[in-house]
Amino acid sequence: MENVVILGSGIAGLTAAIYNARANLKPVVVSGIKEGGQLMLTTSVENFPCFPKGILGPEMVSKAREQAKKFGARFEDGDVKKVEVKGKTFVVTTDEGKIESKAVIVATGASARMLGLESEKKYFARGVHTCATCDGIFYVGKEIVVIGGGDSAMEESLFLTKHATKVTIIHRRDSFRASKIMQERIKKNKKISVIFDSVVEEVLGDEGKVTGIKIKNVKTNEEKEMKTDAVFLSIGHIPNTKFLEGVVDLDEQGYIKTEHNMHTAVPGLFAAGDCQDRVYRQAITAAGTGCQAALEAEKYLEA
Repeated sequence: MENVVILGSGIAGLTAAIYNARANLKPVVVSGIKEGGQLMLTTSVENFPCFPKGILGPEMVSKAREQAKKFGARFEDGDVKKVEVKGKTFVVTTDEGKIESKAVIVATGASARMLGLESEKKYFARGVHTCATCDGIFYVGKEIVVIGGGDSAMEESLFLTKHATKVTIIHRRDSFRASKIMQERIKKNKKISVIFDSVVEEVLGDEGKVTGIKIKNVKTNEEKEMKTDAVFLSIGHIPNTKFLEGVVDLDEQGYIKTEHNMHTAVPGLFAAGDCQDRVYRQAITAAGTGCQAALEAEKYLEA
């Protein structure tokens, strides 16, 4: 019987592992299908304190994992398939076997919704991105395309105007679903232009970097190419929580419902990081909630 099992090895899960390991709880971390989480897809992280020169996402993950191991955390390969509540015990089923535990911290993250293009995969993190605050700084003085039509797409576009000379928003419908106030801000920004009724058919590139896109008008079927230095996707996120359906309360989008202290409605089951954060989705906020969940799990086990 384990004290605590942490599901996910992104920065939220690793932070929880560091805290629980330092409390001598000997946590078990189930790495998940995407070991290291979203940071493994990020180039340089420049908005995390204590790294004035920035740090590569994979390097940050490696250091956090090493730190957790140093204090006694144990890592297991595999992806979680099911969590069962049996009295005051949890049974976690992974594709490697079963683990029984007194407490569980879910830190399985969320995956950015993608277009599903082969060219998109080819240039991911080399011109195709899903986080403006993470990667916008690399496109100072460049032209950028943002895909999406909700508030997030508007926020990303406005943020990117701090760095880019021009931002073009491409939306598949004839109007945005974003709030009126966000739409007004877009209209007032002279750096932003909009292309409605269009979808991206292909991301174009040369020598390992994005050079343009091919778009199609969904009403006329007219296709054309346009130059761009980067493509930022803002078409939503999918929390990795399907395995928790019927176990814990999820909102309409699948995010885990938590109290401010990372408790779920199930005693002993906590959540941290992007699987419960539908707003910020930053490395620093994920780490913070990982810390909170770990401290609350420790209190729960001591009660």
